[in-house]
Amino acid sequence: MASLKTAVSYSRRLLTAITHQVTRTLMLFTSGGASTCPDCRSSNLQTSSSAAAGAEKGEDSFLKWFLLLIPATTFGLGTWQVKRRQWKLQLINELHKLTAAAPIPLPLDPHELKTLEYRRVRVRGRYDHSKELYILPRSPVDPEREAREAGRLSSSGERGANVVTPFHCTDLGITILVNRGYVPRQKISPETRMKGQVEGEVDVVGVVRLTEIRKPFVPNNDVERNRWHYRDLEAMSNLTGAEPIFIDADFASTIPGGPIGGQTRVTLRNEHMQYIITWYGLCAATSYMWFAKFIKRI
Repeated sequence: MASLKTAVSYSRRLLTAITHQVTRTLMLFTSGGASTCPDCRSSNLQTSSSAAAGAEKGEDSFLKWFLLLIPATTFGLGTWQVKRRQWKLQLINELHKLTAAAPIPLPLDPHELKTLEYRRVRVRGRYDHSKELYILPRSPVDPEREAREAGRLSSSGERGANVVTPFHCTDLGITILVNRGYVPRQKISPETRMKGQVEGEVDVVGVVRLTEIRKPFVPNNDVERNRWHYRDLEAMSNLTGAEPIFIDADFASTIPGGPIGGQTRVTLRNEHMQYIITWYGLCAATSYMWFAKFIKRI
């Protein structure tokens, strides 16, 4: 019994000593590792400073290379716009070649016609002025002015309509649709331009055009009021009884007193040079800022 009491007493003293040691260790830990030893405190401060400096250096290195993505990205976008501009200029050149090539007879194969947009063709026949259609509002085609005004929200110049007239091809035995050209607003009514309402057979050279899909913000065609805003060959042919074949008469087909031909727009929107200047300018500015902050400072 005495030995049991001695063992219990010894266990209590040992437990008390362990408790005091754990408490002291926790106090040292919560005080930031402070030590009564001056050399120990100095060593701890040096270690903390080194760790902080290393962390800061790592953050600067990450930020340095991350920000370099900005000039690299803008340089890539500028280079892409250079290639886009070359592609657009080549496309415009090809369209001009098609509209200036020697005319060919109008083929009757619908599949062949789909591959001939902007190709010049020649037909002979007579107009049916009683079924004129009006695509409006339109302004007369001026390639040089359109190139200057490309990208603007509004453009200058008068407004009128393009006159589309059924044309019976006597050599082919079919009726097609011919965009005779532009008339100002006050000349839309046929009674105001009777001299241009030619009778009899004529030769017409024109550019093949395909049907259009209505673009956003373009109004729907008003068939009942004969106000067309885009080429819908199916609806136009159903209304006039013509085949869904459409050509823009060239300028040489213009008849005095009638609509002005040559209203095919082949000037595509080309703003790539502005984008090139913008992206390369941003690349130069951000590259200098990156150099000043991370290289010049060192």
